[in-house]
This record gives sequence, C-alpha cells and structure tokens, in this order.
Amino acid sequence: MKLTLFTLLTGPFFHSLVSAIPFTSQPSPLTPRQSCENTATSRNCWGDYSIDTDYYSVTPDTGVTREYWLSVENSTLAPDGYERFVVTFNGTIPGPAIIADWGDNLVIHVTNNLQHNGTSIHWHGIRQLNNVEYDGVPGVTQCPIAPGDTMTYKFQATQYGSTWYHSHFTLQYGDGLLGPLIINGPATADYDEDLGLLFLSDWGHTPACQLWDTAKLGAPPTLETGLVNGTNTWDCSGSDDEACVGGGKKFETVFEAGKKYRIRVVNTAIEAHFQFSIDGHNLTVIANDLVPIVPYETESLLVSIGQRYDVIVEASAVADNYWLRAGWVTACAANLNPADITGIVRYDSTSTADPTSTGITVGSNCGDEPLESLVPYLAMNVGNYTEVTEEALSFAFTNYFVWTINSSSLYLNWSNPTTLRIFKDEPIWPTDYNVVPIDQVDSSDEWAVYVIQDSSGIGLNHPIHLHGHDFWIIVQATGIFSVDTSALNLINPPRRDVATLPGNGYLAIAFKKDNPGAWLLHCHIAWHASQGLAMQFVEREADIAVSLTDTAAFEDVCAAWDAYTPTEVYLQDDSGI
Repeated sequence: MKLTLFTLLTGPFFHSLVSAIPFTSQPSPLTPRQSCENTATSRNCWGDYSIDTDYYSVTPDTGVTREYWLSVENSTLAPDGYERFVVTFNGTIPGPAIIADWGDNLVIHVTNNLQHNGTSIHWHGIRQLNNVEYDGVPGVTQCPIAPGDTMTYKFQATQYGSTWYHSHFTLQYGDGLLGPLIINGPATADYDEDLGLLFLSDWGHTPACQLWDTAKLGAPPTLETGLVNGTNTWDCSGSDDEACVGGGKKFETVFEAGKKYRIRVVNTAIEAHFQFSIDGHNLTVIANDLVPIVPYETESLLVSIGQRYDVIVEASAVADNYWLRAGWVTACAANLNPADITGIVRYDSTSTADPTSTGITVGSNCGDEPLESLVPYLAMNVGNYTEVTEEALSFAFTNYFVWTINSSSLYLNWSNPTTLRIFKDEPIWPTDYNVVPIDQVDSSDEWAVYVIQDSSGIGLNHPIHLHGHDFWIIVQATGIFSVDTSALNLINPPRRDVATLPGNGYLAIAFKKDNPGAWLLHCHIAWHASQGLAMQFVEREADIAVSLTDTAAFEDVCAAWDAYTPTEVYLQDDSGI
C-alpha cells in the first residue's frame, strides 16, 4: 500500500414460505404523501421534497414500514427451456420485487431453506448509513445464515432509484439468487409509465457452483447463453438431452405510441459486459446506479456488472415489433450465443411475430459510458483530504489462481466476520482479511481518496463495487497513475457505486468518511470475487461498535452458523464472497 500525503482544499460541493406481498404499517399506495404530486409531467417533484433535495443529508420521514419475506430455495427451473439446478428467492428468477418509497423503512425476513450451504443477502448500492450489520457480506458484516435459520434485515431507504438484491455467498447469485429493489423518488425527466427493472445476465446450462473447479484455474468457463429478465429461448429441436425440455420464451413488453417509458437496466451477470439498445429507439439516460444525472440521449448504453442505468424510451417509432438487445460485447468475454440475448418490444399486444428490425453494431468497449456524459444532477465537489492511498492489482498462484490487491488475496472466515471482531475488540488485521483503515486525522479530513492500479499485465477490465458509499470518480484512465501528473477531476465528477478499472490502467475514487463500518470493495466479475479480488475498508473503527444497533440479532445469526458448521457438507472453497 502506497500512501501519498498532502492536504488539498477545494470549494463547496427479496412460492413457499409466505408471500412476498409487503405488509405496510398504514394503507398507502407507493406514491408521495405530501403536498407536491409526482406525475407524468412533474417527475422532479416528491411531496415536500424534489430532485433538488440533498438526499445525502435529508431523508423524508414517511412513517411507513414495508415488510417482505424471502425464502432461499434449491429449485429446478428451465429459464430458457433447458432444465437445471438453480438457487432462487421464493422459486423465481429474478426473485420478487422489493418496492418502497424514499424514506420508508424496510424489514426483510430472509429464511435459508437450502438443504446445504449458508447464504447472506446484500442490498446492492444501499448505503446502510450507521447500519453496517445489515450490509449482507459473510465474513465481513455478518456470519452466513445457516440452513433453517432466518435473518431479518432492517434499513431505511435514504436513497432512491434502481438497484437489486443478491446473495453475497460464493457464487449463488450466478445461479439465480437475485431480485429487483426499487426505491421510488423524483427523477430528472418526465415519463408516463415505469416498466421496472430489466435484468441482463449471462446464463449457463451447468450451475456456476459446478463450474468453479474450472474457473479457479484462471480461464473462465464459456457460458451457453444469457437471459433478459430471467427468460430466453434455447433450441431443443432434435435434441436427445433430457434436460432440453423446451418452452423458453423471449421477454416481451408492449409500447403505446406516444408514451414515454422508464426502464431500469441492470447488469447482473457473472462476467458479461453489455451494450444495451432497442432497435429504432433512442435512450434518454436519467440515472446511473442510485444517482440522478443530467439527462443525455444515446443509441446504446454500456453496462458493466452491477451497474444500473435508468432510461426513458419514447414510443415514437413506426408501430411494429422491435428487438430489445442486451448487446453482448464479445471483446470482454466469450459466450456461445452472444447475439441471441434479446427481448421484444411490441406496439401491438396481439402480435406474435418475431421482429425483423436491425440494430446497432456492438463495439469492443469493455469500459463505462463516457465520464463526461455522467453528470450528477445534484452537484457535489470533492472536499478536503490529506492523503492518497495507492494499491496495485495483480495475481498469484496458490492452491488456485487468485487476484491480489496490495499483494494480498481476500480470504474470509465466515464464523468470525470483521464487524464481530471489532465488536469484541479483537484485532482486525489478518493479512487474508485485506483491510485498509480509513480514519479521520481531524475534523477537516473529510474525504478518502483511493487509487487502484492494474499491474497484472493481463489487460482485463474490472467492474469495481464499493459497499457503504457512493464514490466520486476523479480519474479513470489507461497508463500509470501519478499524483503529480494525473488530472484529477474534483468538480462534480461522476458519482456511483460501480465503476470500471481499465485494463493496464487505473481508477481513482473519492468518498466521504461519514459511514463507520467494514465496507467491502471488490470486482463484480463473480469469478474474480471468488478468486479474492477484494479488500475491506474499515472506516472509523472506533465508531463502529457504537453504530451497531441490533447486536443480539447479529450474534444469534453467528451462533446458529457455529452450531451448523460441524455438520457442514460443502466447505469454503473460495474467498467467501
């Protein structure tokens, strides 16, 4: 770890357990309850709040609690017509939609009904301000939920926008354990109808957990296909494979001419990079991750793993059928059917014809949308910081191929998570925990600046996700970072929770030191995360135990896990995340 010390001052700135239908503490639809109505022509408004409200410091007090029940289950499904083992929430892929309003409180009961294996659920992009024990990372913020046990996650929706929830236990999300999470709030452009989350993913006919023995040797397995919102078609004609049962369907949605539709695009793949588009239609982008941005228009959208983009699509094309294309970028990863990961937009709901439309040419860019396009609507500059922490990304061969940050590959002890060690006042610095401390030198030391330099020489791009924070992207480039010569953008730079580290390049991020906790930073390529491409920020360690609000529940989950482990069938065989 390399620290560059100096001071810089800038200017202001989830079928079986019970239903997933939420219980609400008062009979209220998911609409604003205050004075200014959020309508098709006033999406910037949200009761007594608006798109101009600083959601980092202001949260509506709705007084509403939305309660959900999720059952983690082993299932056999055929999302594309090829039957295989999957792991699901309540028997479906994706799992049930969790929907709340900005300011609501969420109470989500997760029961592990797997025969074997633990689980833990991460609420991707949710800050969990002063609420670290509910971030859902085994070995970091909790022990895994043991088979037969239930953990209740509780948090307030202090942000708004589009995201997802998923298992953070080994490769479970790659086998289907994920679902949509929508927090309603204001928007930077008007639209008529919200079509919800649109999941783009790769998909294999062999479970990811069974492919790990191959993947951990270094070269990722090539998957057969992909899914759009959990569905696709696979040609079983003439097949003598008993698992090829047929019956797959394309995702479809219907447009009404003249209307504007909000689509919340999310890449939930194991390793795919997408260039999303809809033939014959432009996209107006209004948010990245959980950050509203100044709207911009584009024909297609680069979406890396874990990233979300909210787009508005106007039904202004000639009434017909059009392909909706995930847009697999073959330069970034291999797939056996990259061009067939598609859905259909229809202007006539009675039509059953396949589209004949033509689309864009998918490029070779494995990176993000241009930084200059991603302008946060709520402008915030990077403030005072006293050091720049530089880390090198590389690799090593141990029992298998591992990625390293700061010469260390993450390997966690599920039974002794970082947060529990802190609560018990135990040391948190085992090398395999890969911890970087984030403390405040004084009251003016408000920001952390962190640089990852790809020194592997392999040249792969890595989608980097930080828990517990949005981060400001102050520079993202190829080449070698230098604090003296690299041009840092501190004036309202793009802000989000997943950004791409360019192959043979560097990613520099800044975030406020305002959320005590142990926060994971990791590559969201699932194989890479399992290969240890991750580290932890332990932020303001002295304040973490004080911020823990439900230590009894936290300890109960660990006690249940410890009681289960003597009979554990599948032992830890990866980093733990």
